[in-house]
Amino acid sequence: MNETQRKQDDELLQLVTFSIGEEEFGVEILKVQEIIRTMEITKVPRAPEFVEGVINLRGKVIPIIDLRRRFGLDSKKHDKHTRIIVIEINNMIVGFIVDSVSEVLRIPAGTVEPPPPVVAGMESDYISGVGKLQDRLLILLDLDRLLSHEDMSALGTL
Repeated sequence: MNETQRKQDDELLQLVTFSIGEEEFGVEILKVQEIIRTMEITKVPRAPEFVEGVINLRGKVIPIIDLRRRFGLDSKKHDKHTRIIVIEINNMIVGFIVDSVSEVLRIPAGTVEPPPPVVAGMESDYISGVGKLQDRLLILLDLDRLLSHEDMSALGTL
């Protein structure tokens, strides 16, 4: 094992983990600004299909994206576990609705593998890797690639 490899294995990734359906996802903690409970979301006419609407968060209007719909899953009624993860992507603040937020995890970078080719299709180029934990797999999202340029400009017009 060379020095670079050893260093990479020692490096810890800090992730906020959350679930959507049966799957568990992780995003870099540095991208997350805050995690809030769901609040009243104002619908926006002609918004992209995966956009739930907008919220007013301390005077800022933030577009809210339903990650279930973004991933092509059925919508689910919000419950006491539903959260909005507020994230900055490409200089824009966006909220993502998730089924629940699990925990903040530190995992060695060496336990993360590239996404398998089956997953790495056109629709899943926003998956940066798969973290192997003791008893489960964690899908790591590349938030900068989760929304296309078209998606980002559509959000900018909301």
